[in-house]
Amino acid sequence: MLLPRRPVPELRVPTLAHGDFDLAAMVAAPKQFTLISFYRGLHCLVCLKYLRDLEALIPEYERRGTKVIAISSDVRERAQAMATKVGSNLRFGYSLPLAVAREWGLYISSSRGHSSINIEEPPHFSEPGVFLVRPDGTLYYGAVQTMPFARPLFSELLQAIDFAVAKDYPARGEYDGPV
Repeated sequence: MLLPRRPVPELRVPTLAHGDFDLAAMVAAPKQFTLISFYRGLHCLVCLKYLRDLEALIPEYERRGTKVIAISSDVRERAQAMATKVGSNLRFGYSLPLAVAREWGLYISSSRGHSSINIEEPPHFSEPGVFLVRPDGTLYYGAVQTMPFARPLFSELLQAIDFAVAKDYPARGEYDGPV
């Protein structure tokens, strides 16, 4: 289990237009956070809407010192098809190894054939997760799901960043002692 205030697992994936993404070796580290949105893949209509919401808010995240990336286990061609549907502001990573997805605490699903939008699901793929990672590589916020539904709203996450920065609010949920 990932714990706030502790280092997150390594994360290295190719991106469509920005070279390789390596969370630990970011040349221009964000001032506040890196927002990582793991999404299910091209076959997911809910992901499309969700990533469009995020894409529209990229300028607001950047204004708050937060870099943003959306990542899936899709191959390059499928990631490119999703990016074309979403828009040009969002950075897309692809070919996330499922073993790495599992290290991040993401749930893994098996294909059930074609999705509701008649796009074939990959044999296995990760379910959604949203994370805020500090520039020092520690977890600040994390949310993982077993389903594509009822995800954290990116507009509310912006408000949370404003509050956290203004109040120097610590990452919570870090206790791992006896209960």
